[in-house]
Amino acid sequence: MIRVTVWNEYLHEKNNSKVAAIYPEGIHGCIAKFLKTNEDMVVRTATLEEPEHGLTQEVLDNTDVLLWWGHMAHNRVEDEIVERVHKRVLAGMGLICLHSGHASKIFRKLMGTNTHLLRWREDGDMVRFWTVDMAHPIAQGLGEYFELPIEETYGEYWDIPQPDDLVFISWIPGGEVFRSGCCWHRGQGRIFYFQPGHETCPSYHDANVQKVITQAIRWAYRPIAWTPLADQHTKPLPDISLGKN
Repeated sequence: MIRVTVWNEYLHEKNNSKVAAIYPEGIHGCIAKFLKTNEDMVVRTATLEEPEHGLTQEVLDNTDVLLWWGHMAHNRVEDEIVERVHKRVLAGMGLICLHSGHASKIFRKLMGTNTHLLRWREDGDMVRFWTVDMAHPIAQGLGEYFELPIEETYGEYWDIPQPDDLVFISWIPGGEVFRSGCCWHRGQGRIFYFQPGHETCPSYHDANVQKVITQAIRWAYRPIAWTPLADQHTKPLPDISLGKN
């Protein structure tokens, strides 16, 4: 079983009636609901205003893949928790960053660049997501492209390190393109960024978006129990060169 934790600020839903109407159980609740239909996943949620943001060491130690949605309160996430998540990713926990999670402390720390720098606007345009790696596990069953009728516009240039795998590029009628589905490896962990999910758009109710997130979790999951990497002075291995005992 893949142990999944869906993390969300859970602030927009409390303060904006339009967002609450789209996601009455919160964005985290919506995502958790469709993930729980998968027999190979055990799903829990965590939110910003819980003690330790719901991400205690015990929770993270029992999480194989963490999903992260944040927007209006990146700076309220305590550095101690960011460091805790960072260590777990390097030790093999998968991380899926969604939409404006691109500006979160944890994503910026893992990428090492100004990941919040990109073009954006809220104009209600459609977005077309082109599959540029048809063989990638995250893209299976999605075809050449899929569309969302309304979503926030993100556009290049986006200040990120070169992705290890680029799965999707999105196109907007305003002329922009955006690297909207990117994969990286950090330490023993796998990271996927996926662009759609503005709080006033029903993107997480879309079947294709749900398929991408579900398949991204399976890709990010590391079933092997990884041991800590060596971090101490070590002795040489036995000499096995020819002619020596």
